[in-house]
Amino acid sequence: MNNTYFITGIGTGIGKTVVSSILTEKLQADYWKPIQSGDLDISDSLFVGNLISNTKTVIHPERYRLGQPLSPHLSAKIDGVHITTDSIKKPVTNNSLIIEGAGGLMVPLNDKELICDLIKSLGAKVIVVSQNYLGSINHTLLTLEVLKANDIPVEGLIFNGTANHETEDYIENYSGVRVIGKVPFISRIDKEHIMSAGQYINL
Repeated sequence: MNNTYFITGIGTGIGKTVVSSILTEKLQADYWKPIQSGDLDISDSLFVGNLISNTKTVIHPERYRLGQPLSPHLSAKIDGVHITTDSIKKPVTNNSLIIEGAGGLMVPLNDKELICDLIKSLGAKVIVVSQNYLGSINHTLLTLEVLKANDIPVEGLIFNGTANHETEDYIENYSGVRVIGKVPFISRIDKEHIMSAGQYINL
């Protein structure tokens, strides 16, 4: 069955792109990063494309390519661009699709719209990437509460990096959201390790 999953995180720098690579390879899905904000020569689309081994995956072009490593609304303002969710249309594909967000749910796209508004407009199920650090319980539960308040369906949680069973069990038990993966720290990010890491995700 072909599905559309939106990969969001509890913050910035917690491994969304690595997890997106693992999911894309495991499902042999297509990949799409609607908004790229930062160094375009080392974009997330290029990063994921270089880690995929299967021949089925298509990397779809970004709708917005912004040059500054800032929040999309500010990066767009500097580039003289106005982002709207209405202008971001899901690519046509018969394959499953992995959509990678920018930062977390409350990241602004313009003066009125956030990443969570984009998710709603695309009609995708969400996979939340969490990572264990002091404060991550709060950040993860807040993320799940925002999704619940916006009636956005959640496929599950993926914990990325060093394990903390107490934290992971608390989040799963309190939220009632299924943990679909626990990806251990990957010391070398390459095609072989990305392919192998698919074993840690139950999807």
